[in-house]
Formats: sequence, structure tokens, C-alpha cells
Amino acid sequence: EVQLVESGGGLVQPGGSLRLSCAASGFTFTDYDMKWVRQAPGKGLERVSIITASGSFTTYAPSVKGRFTISRDNAKNTLYLQMYDLKPEDTGVYYCGKVNDVTPSGQGTQVIVSS
Repeated sequence: EVQLVESGGGLVQPGGSLRLSCAASGFTFTDYDMKWVRQAPGKGLERVSIITASGSFTTYAPSVKGRFTISRDNAKNTLYLQMYDLKPEDTGVYYCGKVNDVTPSGQGTQVIVSS
């Protein structure tokens, strides 16, 4: 059974940082490109970042480029999202998943950026 467990969210002031983690199990992690998506209150899913299976190539949404860094540790079956210079518009629930997943399967981790 595929399991994706996101963690690391919380309440942070504008300009702050957070590091999200996603523990993956139930599939061969190293075979899959992975992504982070987010859902702001009252809005649809937005793809934030993608990383290839090897970790050698990454892409970012224009809204987070230069502030967020996606990475993965294939030995630990874990995906990460380092977020710097957080803005109120980054508030939302963050989910990880395989690139081709249509809907998130994990519970997500909530990020609230507010003063």
C-alpha cells in the first residue's frame, strides 16, 4: 500500500523558513519523479515543485522559484521541501506525491504564514 506522510508544517511569520518532509513507503521510491503541491484556503491544487527520480532535475512554480528548494534522499525514501522567505500567499496545505498522481493521497501538512 502506497503511503505518503507529510510533516514539518506550522505557523511562521513572513520572511521565515520551514522544511517539509515526506516519508514514502509501499512503492519503489527511486523509480518515480516526485512533486509537492499545495492548496490554499478556498482554492484548487497548485503544483509547487517537481524533482526527477535521480534528483538531478528540478522545476518550480514561478511563485516560489528562488525561495523554495526541493530535494530527496533516496536512501531514506524521503522527499523534502525547504522553504525560505515565506509569504502569506504561501499559506495552505502541502502534499507530496508521484508526479502523475491526480489527487493527493496523504494527509498533507499545513503551513500558515502570518504575523
